[in-house]
Amino acid sequence: MGIQFDETNLLARMVGPVHGLTPEEFAAAEPSAAQALAGVNALTASGVIGFPNLPKDIGLAREIESFAARVKGSYDTVCLVGIGGSALGAWALDCALRGPHPVQGVHTTDNPRLVILDNVDPEFVHLALASMKPKKTLVVVIAKSGATAETVATFLLVRDWLVAGAGAKAAKARTVVVTSQGRGDLKVLATNEGYTTFHLPENVGGRFSVLSAVGLVPAALIGIDIQALLRGAARMTATAAKTDLAANTPLRAALFHVLALTRKGKSIQVAFPYANRLWGTAFWFRQLWAESLGKATNRAGELVHIGQTPIAALGTTDQHSQVQLYMEGPNDKVFTFWSVKKPAVPGAIPAAKTGLEGFDYLTGQSLAKLLDAELRSTQAALTENQRPNCGFILDRVDAEHLGMFFQLLEFETAFAGEMLNINAFDQEGVELGKRFTFGLMGRKGFSDFKKRYTDYEARRKG
Repeated sequence: MGIQFDETNLLARMVGPVHGLTPEEFAAAEPSAAQALAGVNALTASGVIGFPNLPKDIGLAREIESFAARVKGSYDTVCLVGIGGSALGAWALDCALRGPHPVQGVHTTDNPRLVILDNVDPEFVHLALASMKPKKTLVVVIAKSGATAETVATFLLVRDWLVAGAGAKAAKARTVVVTSQGRGDLKVLATNEGYTTFHLPENVGGRFSVLSAVGLVPAALIGIDIQALLRGAARMTATAAKTDLAANTPLRAALFHVLALTRKGKSIQVAFPYANRLWGTAFWFRQLWAESLGKATNRAGELVHIGQTPIAALGTTDQHSQVQLYMEGPNDKVFTFWSVKKPAVPGAIPAAKTGLEGFDYLTGQSLAKLLDAELRSTQAALTENQRPNCGFILDRVDAEHLGMFFQLLEFETAFAGEMLNINAFDQEGVELGKRFTFGLMGRKGFSDFKKRYTDYEARRKG
């Protein structure tokens, strides 16, 4: 299929019955997988969720490709203004398919770089603008709501910078908007200014939107084959529809991860890619898993405070910074290794001997072999310490496999939400902080939240 899931080291025969799953526990939970599949299918059929249908939208992909072809050669930088799901997917795509940051090739009009403004740290924004040339920059502003405070504020700065450096007419031609079709002030501004605009479906949340215009527009503009992404995602969508649990990779992975949480108390999942190209994807996944599954109440309205905290770790880098804790600290984690069968280059180590044992046992071998040995050794060491772990193995990292992997992780998340009996597609926990921000910044209609913040400050002062 191109991606395999290996659950062996989650089993009781490998890590013991206290931390590993017995055959009886897994068999007893299998009906919940069938229910989860039916639940996600029902949500899709009713139009409540839209991410499963994104790979079918070849018309949108062609429209985006046509636009990218028209503007190609007029910019050496794509400046993406967005936050959260409006930015992480684009970074993951760029990192995986054009090379991990900061070791990409020289950026030119034939190989434009991607600069993502996803934080309102003023020094960061100032330095980013200073690094770009307005006449060689294409700005893509992304906000589903059209009113995300961080995105709007940054875009106001970027728009002013673009007009000052390239002129008002060129600034309009160099601005692309991705937002909802029927609502939001960003859509109104885009219409009034005549910006090129792409829309995303209302039933696709930001963290599930990487295969919508949110991810496809910046990807096409930096030269990624977006139709290959969608082909891979379509293949995984077909896999996610299978009723045979052994053949449905995202459903099986969801069941094992949920059982690790609910039966074995593994409240933390470490996403552990052993490939720098997948490092951005780990951060994208961190939002997907955290925002989807961290919920106060279940669908019955009962207080549950459920969720599994995702952590990103990079192999082999984090073997030297986190694994001490993972081996000997609290046994409250499940580890999910992401690896690649066929690295693009082996990294051959020179064969010449130095006469030094600490060097010579490595000569004539390869970095790829060492990386694989490090991965297998870490898995074995964790297993000996009764630390449950599993793995996703990708045949290679290319556009089609990455599309498959994105869709796999999105389906796994959706299935996990059904198994936990929660709504994986809302994010009420994020909204209160946004409303406090609107109140503090003086947005109309949010004065009550400013008062509530004032009361909070009074309590802090005693």
